[in-house]
Amino acid sequence: MTKKEEALFQSRLARCLDELRWLYMELYDNGDMFAELCDNLYQFASDRPAALKKRDIQREADPEWYKSSGLTGMMLYIDNFAGDLNGVRKKLPYIEKAGINLLHLMPFLDTVPGRSDGGYAVADFRSVRPDLGTMEDLEQLAAACHEQGVNLCMDFVMNHTSQDHEWAKKARQGDGEYMSRYFFFADPSIPQQYEKTVPQVFPTTAPGNFTWLPDCGHYVMTSFYPYQWDLNYRNPRVFNEMMYNFLYLANKGMDMIRIDAVPYIWKELGTDCRNLPQVHTIVRMMRMIGEIVCPSVILLGEVVMEPVKVVPYFGTVEKPECHLLYNVTTMCTTWHTVATRDTRLLRKQLDIVNALPKQYVFLNYLRCHDDIGWGLDYAALAQWGISEVAHKKFLSDWFQGLVPGSVSRGELYNADPSSGDARQCGTTASLCGIEKAGFERDEAAMERAVQFDLTLHAMMFMQTGLPLLYSGDEIAQVNDYSYKDDPNKAEDSRYLHRGKLRWDLAEHADDLSTPEGRVFTGLRALGALRRANPAFHAAADVWTLDTGDDGVLAIGRCYGGQKLIGVFNFTGDGKAVALPHNPGEFTGLLDGESYILQDLSISPYGFLYLAQAQG
Repeated sequence: MTKKEEALFQSRLARCLDELRWLYMELYDNGDMFAELCDNLYQFASDRPAALKKRDIQREADPEWYKSSGLTGMMLYIDNFAGDLNGVRKKLPYIEKAGINLLHLMPFLDTVPGRSDGGYAVADFRSVRPDLGTMEDLEQLAAACHEQGVNLCMDFVMNHTSQDHEWAKKARQGDGEYMSRYFFFADPSIPQQYEKTVPQVFPTTAPGNFTWLPDCGHYVMTSFYPYQWDLNYRNPRVFNEMMYNFLYLANKGMDMIRIDAVPYIWKELGTDCRNLPQVHTIVRMMRMIGEIVCPSVILLGEVVMEPVKVVPYFGTVEKPECHLLYNVTTMCTTWHTVATRDTRLLRKQLDIVNALPKQYVFLNYLRCHDDIGWGLDYAALAQWGISEVAHKKFLSDWFQGLVPGSVSRGELYNADPSSGDARQCGTTASLCGIEKAGFERDEAAMERAVQFDLTLHAMMFMQTGLPLLYSGDEIAQVNDYSYKDDPNKAEDSRYLHRGKLRWDLAEHADDLSTPEGRVFTGLRALGALRRANPAFHAAADVWTLDTGDDGVLAIGRCYGGQKLIGVFNFTGDGKAVALPHNPGEFTGLLDGESYILQDLSISPYGFLYLAQAQG
C-alpha cells in the first residue's frame, strides 16, 4: 500500500474495530483468531486492485448509489446465456441494449456435475467451474462491465460446502480439525434431537436434516441436499476462512455479493435453527469487514421468508447488516393475484413494505432461478373466507392450467401429497399465457398475454426498490421442457425455467410484430421511464390507492415535485375506475395522452403510468 492507502485503510478499520472486536469475542472469545482476521483484512486490502480501490473511494462519496432509480438488474446462468464468462463479455452490447446495468451471475464456482444443485454446492470457492472459464476471465468480465457502466453481482454460498470440497474430503477421512468445521455425530441421538425442532427444507426430494455416511460411521448435517454439508460457524476457523473467501471474490471485481441462505448459518440444538441471534452477529461482522476492505461492495441477503422475519436482516440505521434484501412475499403475492384476480392481499403487502423506513431497500422481481413458494398471509386470506390448504391446491392447479380460465403453463416442484403443499415452476411468459397462445396460434390471446406480461413487469418496476429481470423474460421466453431428457436435471422441475437463452428469438428484439419484440421494447421503455422520472427515486413516498375495484391495483409515488400513479388491471375485462382524491389532469408517460382520474378507463390486463407535475 502507498502511505495514502495505508492511512485510508487504518481510518476504515478504526471506525469498525471496537464493535468488530466486541462482536467477534462475544461469539468466539478467541483473541488469536481475531488478530489473524485483522492481519488478513490488511492483506486483502493491500492486494485489492487499483481500479477497485478507486471505485471504493468513488462509492464512499456516494454510499447510496445502489438505491438509484437508474439501476435495472438481470440475473442469468452463464452457460445458458452465452456459454462461458468470455461469452458474457461479448454479449455486453445486448445487455446495454436491454437497459441493464446490474448483472447478477448465477453460481459459477467449481462444483461437481450431478451434485451441484444449480451451482449451490461449491467444491472450491477460489476456482471457476472449468467449462465457464477462469478467475482471470471473471476479472476481465468485471473490468469490461465497469467500463460500460454495468455492475456485477455473484452468489456467495456460505451455509454449506459441497461434499466434494477439500474440507469435506478431509473430514470424511476422519480428520478431527475438518470434522469440526461441519456437524458430525457418531451418536444418532443428537441428530434425532435436532430433527424434533428443525423443519425440513425439501421434505419430499431431500427428507431430513442429516445424512448417514457409512464409510466413516457418522451422521453429517445436510439441511438442503445430502451432498451439501452445513458449515459449523461455531468454529471461528470457519468464519475466518469464509470471510477470506468472501474478500478474495470481492477483489475479483464484484460490486454486489448475494449471501445465500442467510437465516440458516447458525445452528442451535433445541431450536428451529433459523434466524437465530448469532446469524445477525455474523452478518453485521460481514458488513463491517466489507466496509473496511472493499466498501464499494453491496451485500444482498437471500431471506426467503415473510416480512416480519426479513426486515431484521437490514439491521438498524446505526448498525446495518444487509444493504438489500429480496422482496419475496410481494413476488408470490403478485402471482396469487394473477390467479385470483383479487388485489386486496397484494395491496396489503405493498402497504407493509411502503411503511418501512426509506433506508430499507428491496430487490423486486417476478421470476428468478428458483420456484414460487406460496408463503402468503393466510391469516388475512382467512378473513376473506379463503382456507390455506384449499387455496394452495387452487394455486397449484391454476398455474398448471388445470382450472377453467387459466392460460398458465407451469409445473410443480417438491409437491408433498400428504400436506398438499407444492411450489410452482415456469417462466413469466408461460405463466402469463404466452406459451399457450403461441402453441394455439391465437393472435388475440397472444396480444392479451403479452400485455399482461408487460403489466406485471410495470407493476414490479413501480414498487419501491430495485427491479430485477430474469434472463429470457426480456424476450418473453417460454418454458424449456428439454430438461426432462437430462438425467442430471430430470428430477428437478426448476430447470423448466432455467433453459438456454433463445438467441434466435433475441434477434426479434426490435420487431414489434413478434411477442419477443413487443416485450423487449416494452421493458426497455419501462426502464427508461424509471431512470427519467424523479418520482421513482428510492426516497419517494409510495402508497396504494383505493380503486373501488378489487381487480385493479393503483400505486402512487411522489418525489422531487412529481406525482406519479400507476394503475394495473389484473382481469381480462376492461375497467372503469375513479380515483376521486386525485384532482387535475395527468399525462400518460407512455402515450402522452391526458387523463382525468375521476373517470379512468383501463384495458384488459392493461396498465397506465400517469404523471402530474406539482406547482
